[in-house]
Amino acid sequence: MRTIATTPEIEGLKARLKDTWMAGDYDRFSRYMEQGARIFYEQLDLPAGCDLLDVACGSGQVALWAARDGMNVTGVDIAPNLIQRAQARAKAEKLNARFMEGDAEALPFDDASFDIVISLVGAMFAPRPDAVARELLRVCSPGGTIAMGNWTGDGFAGQMFKTFAKFIAPSGMPAPVLWGDETVVRERLGHGASDLKMTRRQYDFTYPFPPAEVVGFFRQYYGPTNRAFASLDEGHARRLHEELEELWSTHNRGGDDLTVVSSEYLEVIAVRA
Repeated sequence: MRTIATTPEIEGLKARLKDTWMAGDYDRFSRYMEQGARIFYEQLDLPAGCDLLDVACGSGQVALWAARDGMNVTGVDIAPNLIQRAQARAKAEKLNARFMEGDAEALPFDDASFDIVISLVGAMFAPRPDAVARELLRVCSPGGTIAMGNWTGDGFAGQMFKTFAKFIAPSGMPAPVLWGDETVVRERLGHGASDLKMTRRQYDFTYPFPPAEVVGFFRQYYGPTNRAFASLDEGHARRLHEELEELWSTHNRGGDDLTVVSSEYLEVIAVRA
């Protein structure tokens, strides 16, 4: 295990990020994303019996699929309440999976500990991407696979982030959607990979209620949205809600009482050199 030095500023930022991801109810929120997580995982076509690490695992939406397939699964996340929920879900199904609190920038594992290292729209939100890249490479065995799914700046999720940016002051950290840019990913991971493939894919958000209720759902249960609205006064919160509802409505393919929106992500598959 290796630690990475932090400054008081970084420690403060990480504390705020931890509070953000603990807010709301990500476990409930993520249940509507499980089908997309399953598709992401199954497209990787991984062999059973591997030691797999899910970085920024949330409440286990990818890790649990892998455990059901016979993987030896470990999940880490910055939010302890999500780890507790993932543990409870694994225990209920009697799955071979362990979950622990951990930082994507300083993973609590020895070098070359895992055959597969995965992160689906998780590690991309850590504030120091170069540290994340080093850690993903470090804990992966030579010849092993690092797989990520990262929102692109041009996709629907990227447009949501731009909408929030109109109302919320920038954090000072690199834009998370840079992990969805092929050139940037190659700079971050390419030096440690013998092969690096990137494919733009679509992730479907599907909700059995209309766009106005989707915005309310995000606001209540998704930590970053919950905290963003909480930071605004009533007038700005109303305007943000209206702009988000318009965005969801414009992209909705589901009709009046169903919301179906596709968001582009970059699938990254790297073979550890």
